[in-house]
Amino acid sequence: MQRIGVFVCHCGSNIAATVDVKKVTETALMEPGVVHAEEYQYMCSEAGQARIAEAVKEKQLTGIVVCSCSPRMHETTFRNAAERAGINPYMVEIANIREHCSWIHKDIAEGTKKAVILARAAIAKVTLNTPLKPGESRVTKRALVIGGGIAGIQTALDIADAGYGVDIVEKTPSIGGRMSQVDKTFPTLDCSACILTPKMVEAASHRNINIYTYSEVEQVSGFVGDFTVDIRKKARSIEMDKCTGCGVCSEKCPVKKVPSEFNRGLGKRSAIYTPFAQAIPNVPVIDRENCIKFKTGKCGLCEKVCQAGAINYGQEDEIVTEKYGAIVVATGFDTIKLDDFDEYGYSQSKDVITSLELERVMNAAGPTSGHLERLSDGKAPKNIVFIQCVGSRDVTCRGKGYCSKVCCMYTAKHAMLIRDKYPDVNVTVFYIDVRTPGKNFDEFYRRAVEEYGVNYVKGQVGKVALQANGQLLVQAVDLLDNKQILTEVDMVVLATAIEPEAGVRRIATMLTASIDTNNFLTEAHPKLRPVESPTAGVFLSGVCQGPKDIPETVAQAGAAAVKAIGLLAKDKLMTNPCTAKTDELLCNGCSACTNVCPYGAITYEDREINDHGIREVRRIASVNNALCQGCGACTVTCPSGAMDLQGFSNRQIIAEVDAICR
Repeated sequence: MQRIGVFVCHCGSNIAATVDVKKVTETALMEPGVVHAEEYQYMCSEAGQARIAEAVKEKQLTGIVVCSCSPRMHETTFRNAAERAGINPYMVEIANIREHCSWIHKDIAEGTKKAVILARAAIAKVTLNTPLKPGESRVTKRALVIGGGIAGIQTALDIADAGYGVDIVEKTPSIGGRMSQVDKTFPTLDCSACILTPKMVEAASHRNINIYTYSEVEQVSGFVGDFTVDIRKKARSIEMDKCTGCGVCSEKCPVKKVPSEFNRGLGKRSAIYTPFAQAIPNVPVIDRENCIKFKTGKCGLCEKVCQAGAINYGQEDEIVTEKYGAIVVATGFDTIKLDDFDEYGYSQSKDVITSLELERVMNAAGPTSGHLERLSDGKAPKNIVFIQCVGSRDVTCRGKGYCSKVCCMYTAKHAMLIRDKYPDVNVTVFYIDVRTPGKNFDEFYRRAVEEYGVNYVKGQVGKVALQANGQLLVQAVDLLDNKQILTEVDMVVLATAIEPEAGVRRIATMLTASIDTNNFLTEAHPKLRPVESPTAGVFLSGVCQGPKDIPETVAQAGAAAVKAIGLLAKDKLMTNPCTAKTDELLCNGCSACTNVCPYGAITYEDREINDHGIREVRRIASVNNALCQGCGACTVTCPSGAMDLQGFSNRQIIAEVDAICR
């Protein structure tokens, strides 16, 4: 018979305000096997843990139930306390009476009743608990960074500087990401390329960093410390080791009308191209969909003019398989599509552009060589309207419900740059709220208003209509003056919402990582583990986790790198002992468990089984404890009941249910 101790936490007033902790303690003491029960203000504190250790010693406890907050918060805390007191850490159960009771119930009697039930269930489970021992797994001393933007580059550099090998996988022909498309950065108005390019060069020349551009992660298997990743290196049709980056092939290519992805479709590129001047690697790629050679079998001009002999039309995709101890996701973001926001006239007029397109227009290497002009006729605009929150903070189900965080600041930046370079241009910003929560951010916004004379109007734009004379008619409302506004302007700039890169859901599926309803990757804990994925060994860096600006992205990249380094520094990892286990006598080798296992942890092997004196060879399920994450999918699928989960066995679950139903 177990000797169980129950410890009920007040959690200040978080629990005690709506749960009668004294009654919970007294009721728990009457349960079979419970020899000790007490309450304390903060059970997770050093003093609270000392009380647990003291009770273990005095009452010779063999099991512990802590009625407190979520096990996500403090299960490890109490397991460590139990281990120090001489109890197997897996003889500890947490009854969550904060999130499941006090935070959702206002009535004390109702909250207390539920807390008693949860405590009773935890006691029933710990009665059937058995000591478990974690195993060990090796750690591959190499990291994979998925995404080559500023987040991925900074993460890779930090890990590489710590002495570990890093591979960066970037799906476009060059690293640099969205930051390479930006002209200036707020609030200092530094040249984006001047900040980013040295980082790109450093990453490319670092002895511990290997860069796979124009490549994608194809498949991920394995577990924390020992991931196996297949990387598809797409065919550039260029021999990278031969190419000198002279650019003659691009100059001579007869196909020059392909919309440039780097310039957001505003400029044109050739069928063989390098995305931008500072691209790393400085090696072009052939766009096979638009190349005459691949479409018709004719042309081949680039091969003729290439003195280095780097053109290889027969090049094929290559699959590279590597092992990694840690994976960092830094897949970045894109702006939302504006198909559902036709009231702003984006599809009707070339003079309605997004803020990211304006970045390219104002860039010296952009489609207009840095000159601010209307894309419809090339004329200099005299009146420009910026519309904030296009698709952000949306309540119509067409856009995103969240704030994109960077739009207010980059609009102020654009307005200041325009007014500084073109003082005769009138700039009006229509906004819902101006949000500037950052160091020197509010001062930056005030400069736009006070020094540069940018006109900020609190109100929303209802419609942008293209007029016969080529002007844009903006219909809006001024909420402060309570009046309608009708004005003709030359250009409209839309501050569109940002969203995770389109391929992030596929990446999340391969990594078994969690994503939220907006496709942002979910962190293990928003406060305590903000750069870790719930999947062990997977870390988050940059906007893939949520909207953020460049400084915040770089800070998170460093934090993700530190977490990855902490993992790579270990020679061995302790594995979770709460894994599936096969009852050889019941297993009939049907493969149902293998088919549902998301981690590939179950295989089959032939074994000689002694079934009540009868020896025979059977096909039996075998669980790789290093791969198994204890999800329990196999236990509910097994038709013969042969699969059980250690620490969460069917007997334990049924005992909990029985305790709840008493």
